[in-house]
Amino acid sequence: MSERGARTVLVVEDDRVINDQVSERLRAEGYVVTQAFDGPTAVALAADTEPSVVLLDVMLPGFDGHEVCRRIQAQRPVPVLMLTARDDEADILVGLGVGADDYLTKPFRMREVVARVSALLRRVERAAELAASPDRELVEQGALRVDPGRRRTTIDGAEVHLTPTEFDLLVCLAREPGQVLTRERLLADVWGWGEATLSGVATRTVDSHVKALRHKLGSGWIRTVHGVGYALEVPA
Repeated sequence: MSERGARTVLVVEDDRVINDQVSERLRAEGYVVTQAFDGPTAVALAADTEPSVVLLDVMLPGFDGHEVCRRIQAQRPVPVLMLTARDDEADILVGLGVGADDYLTKPFRMREVVARVSALLRRVERAAELAASPDRELVEQGALRVDPGRRRTTIDGAEVHLTPTEFDLLVCLAREPGQVLTRERLLADVWGWGEATLSGVATRTVDSHVKALRHKLGSGWIRTVHGVGYALEVPA
């Protein structure tokens, strides 16, 4: 398809009623929307249309959403909002591990879908602005080295492979080492969420991404302040 740009969305959901409802709402908000109902078609459409955001159901015919996400990200990095019927941390962490940026559990409100898509687009735009800005100096904390310009992370010289959201989260924490950043602050700075988007599920998004980031960095780098947020600490 020829219509590409900053407001294109690929909706991947095998339930045709849900797919049509989500697609119609996004089109009403001004997005160009393409639809897929199974895994193989989703991967092919992602390559053909180069969407700005992908809404991706976990349970799909052909192969599941996790495999779709893995294949899409291997083609070209793109923000992915996972749609799942299970509010299970293990499933959520698998999705984040293959490159998803965010998740919504069913049933969801259409206005929340629109808000999440808008927030993902703002995050992409902000990341592009930061990459082009002169404020791209290396961030070094102990053995940790974060290069915002090249979007690379190393510990003791060994590269740590992070998703775009994990990288942005790490940069936010590493630029203020030792400072406790609230979940709300992280949601605003990393995800671009405003008050209208915040909810208990939204703050759990931060917790899930921190857990995934800890798994890659090692458990000693991020300190939890219960009921408040997180801080980057150099391990002893």
